[in-house]
Amino acid sequence: MISSVEPRRASAGLISTIVAIALGLLVVLGLGACSRSPEPIVLGGETMGTYWTVRVSSMPDSLKESDLSRQISQVLEQVNDQMSTYRSDSLISQFNQASPGTEFILPDEFSDVLNQALYWAEATDGAFDFTAGPLINLWGFGPDHTDRTIPADDLIQSAREKVGWQRLVFDEDSRTLRQPGDLYLDLSGIAKGWGVDQVAAHLAEAGIGDFLVDIGGELRVAGVRPDATRWRVGIERPAADRREAVTIIELEDVAIATSGSYRNFFEVEGERFSHLIDPRTGRPVEHHTVSVTVIAESTTTADALATALSIMPIDEAEAFATQSDIAVFWLLLDGETFRERMTPAFRQLVERGAG
Repeated sequence: MISSVEPRRASAGLISTIVAIALGLLVVLGLGACSRSPEPIVLGGETMGTYWTVRVSSMPDSLKESDLSRQISQVLEQVNDQMSTYRSDSLISQFNQASPGTEFILPDEFSDVLNQALYWAEATDGAFDFTAGPLINLWGFGPDHTDRTIPADDLIQSAREKVGWQRLVFDEDSRTLRQPGDLYLDLSGIAKGWGVDQVAAHLAEAGIGDFLVDIGGELRVAGVRPDATRWRVGIERPAADRREAVTIIELEDVAIATSGSYRNFFEVEGERFSHLIDPRTGRPVEHHTVSVTVIAESTTTADALATALSIMPIDEAEAFATQSDIAVFWLLLDGETFRERMTPAFRQLVERGAG
């Protein structure tokens, strides 16, 4: 069902306490402008070309905030060292630059992410394709952020010949990855989610049970806020002069990720070209999906699915998500009007509090 989007009923005080911390997602900090509820401890920094923020309701007496912040940074550094295409010496960059036939024995973490990426590439029939880097780079949305122009058709075709998750030569048992030649891996559509899950696992190991982890728009929550209420997240409606919530949901022990086309694009003669490149066509998507929000058990899964469902046209995406019982919310642009769609699984989570 498609309906005009209006924020769900909430007090003015509630809306006024929203703070934007993620692409397409807003975190509600309090119940109202006059609320004196205890607030979480907030830590943060930079990673993966974006930011990270961790909110915890309480800290173990034996752990200092500065120590926890340093530990989180170390966890994320490991992810960057393995999977960041923005680092020329990372493991993934070494693979991308390697000669044909070069073999790599992958760390457990990289192997796990690659296995999950392969699963979703096959499940989505290539809408999620972590080998699409040559196309992303060609359109100017890669690490260099250089020439953002419309490539010639022959260049697009040449790049497409290098793309295809089926080209991957990977032995899961031995964790051996071989470069077949000109294969460029880009795990940006899943690695942030993995990073969130890694931080969440570290917090749990440190004895912290109530937290919200956010890396550039990928979130994972556990437990409750300091006032024993659930973590509240709003899905953003794009606006030129403000950020506001289309709807607000309460979360507990789940992950949520949003992928959107409305902040990263370029225009040529009035035509907009999104950073979302469909690996199946080699070109930016042309549909009117503004953002896709997915709720799942892990942020790795939510991240990969948000990417894939942003690539698919809405009817294809909705059919896939509904048949797979995935909780998904779409924000669509119909002329000058924003409209929403959601799967039955998402509607059920909203109605029962998403926990």
